[in-house]
Amino acid sequence: MALGERIRGRSVAQVLEERAADDPDRVFLIFGDRRFTYGQVDRQATSLAAALHELGIERGDRIALDLPNWPEFAVSLFAAAKLGAVIVPLNPFYTVPELQYMLRHSEAAVCISAETFGGTDYLQLFEGFLTSLPDLQYLVTVGEEDLWYDDRIYQFEDLVSSGEGRSFPRGAVDPEEDVFAILYTSGTMGKPKGVALTHRNLLWTAAETVAAVGLTQDDVVFGVTTLFHVFGLGPGILGTATAGAALVLQEQFNPTEALRLIDEHRVTVHHGVPTVFTTELRNPERARHDLTSLRTGIVAGAPVSEEWLRRIRSELCPGLQVAYSLTETSSTAAITRLSDPEDKQLFTVGQPLAETEIRVLDPQGAILPVESLGELAVRGPGVMKGYYRQPGLTAQAFGGDGFFLTGDLGMVDEEGFVHIVGRRKELIIRGGFNVYPREVEDRIRAHPAVLDVSVVGLQHDVLGEAVCACVVAMEGAIITGEEIKEWCRGALAEYKLPDLVRFFDGFPLTGSGKVRRVELARMVSADESSRRP
Repeated sequence: MALGERIRGRSVAQVLEERAADDPDRVFLIFGDRRFTYGQVDRQATSLAAALHELGIERGDRIALDLPNWPEFAVSLFAAAKLGAVIVPLNPFYTVPELQYMLRHSEAAVCISAETFGGTDYLQLFEGFLTSLPDLQYLVTVGEEDLWYDDRIYQFEDLVSSGEGRSFPRGAVDPEEDVFAILYTSGTMGKPKGVALTHRNLLWTAAETVAAVGLTQDDVVFGVTTLFHVFGLGPGILGTATAGAALVLQEQFNPTEALRLIDEHRVTVHHGVPTVFTTELRNPERARHDLTSLRTGIVAGAPVSEEWLRRIRSELCPGLQVAYSLTETSSTAAITRLSDPEDKQLFTVGQPLAETEIRVLDPQGAILPVESLGELAVRGPGVMKGYYRQPGLTAQAFGGDGFFLTGDLGMVDEEGFVHIVGRRKELIIRGGFNVYPREVEDRIRAHPAVLDVSVVGLQHDVLGEAVCACVVAMEGAIITGEEIKEWCRGALAEYKLPDLVRFFDGFPLTGSGKVRRVELARMVSADESSRRP
């Protein structure tokens, strides 16, 4: 029986509650010197749910989670599940305009946020625009400060304490139909879209993903660097809970600290984007740590070359598998398995998950035969319900027979293995994060010294792809690359900032006047190669 079948009909709350009932003292989360058992997480989530209910939060209400990789993220997630509410995971590094847009668009009634993180005072930040968000009724802050709050701002620990022993009506959930999470991903032209995922979407994909690497309750998992990301939410938290394993959290990824944590906690399963593994491999501290406990894991979120995959498997994580992951498919759509032939593990992204189909389509939407190159389309239990409050975009995202159009170019071979060739859209995947050129271009183009700009992705050993801004300056203008980067800072999230800025007199154009991005990227790459010693 597929592991996904074992959780069929269950909600997110039930998965935790069953684990807590069967083995309450088993460790679920490890963060610094703190340990949280399944029983403790369940009790805290129940208390928080009761407190939120007292504030009027009900089934279907949206609860935004603007938190780093802290245990409170998981507690809040399961509290929302118990209420039948919907979570809206947010990147704590979003700029104010990005954060405001997503809170407003999701109609979040509550936001659970850090008090301070990464040098940002979130209490002050929220106080600056709380009144401009009519749906946002409450702010719950996680921190150690004993601060005075008004009747709309509460401290996380106070709410958990106040909810202890209180009863509340459980939100009746239909796992097949009810949305549990809205995750924002940049869409066409970089505009955010809220991907609505049901309980079944997330749990099925999480269960089948961890089953592919053989996760058991004896495993210790590490490398989930962003809980707000679909992988962190699904295979990370929910996958670990489904298997009854332990999850080691790291507030922010740091390769030196990561190696120490793997050694200290005898981590057996290591997930991550390619950047995580390549920086660990290059870290001079690696030789000082015993990493022999590692047996497998998943690399996803960005392309990884065959050369690097071989190195990672031989020098760090022996059974590392490759997954093809999208937010709209609740993370994993296809994954390699240890039982696959070695060449398939190295050169493909594996076969689809159970009950998941992947087609290859031509530009007109017709199904192409085996070994043909075209756009990949996915149908299965993990495919999203749609884009929240955007029925038009939802309709455009699906082809015939309910297949989601990924925008990725690839092929499926005769054995059913999926090969990713490129992307139909001009997406740049930098360190596992999506960067859409248009969004960066719009910001740079607003600079008074810039005549034109084109943003392209360049292959990068560590990041997967680097963001390069190609700029044509106004006649007579004097501007530097550092000024361009500074112009972007504050208006764009940190991961969207250009890694490189190169100046041109003009761009190569097509007959219709469009920039030849591929040719431009090649020109920059050739120039970068010539600069290296």
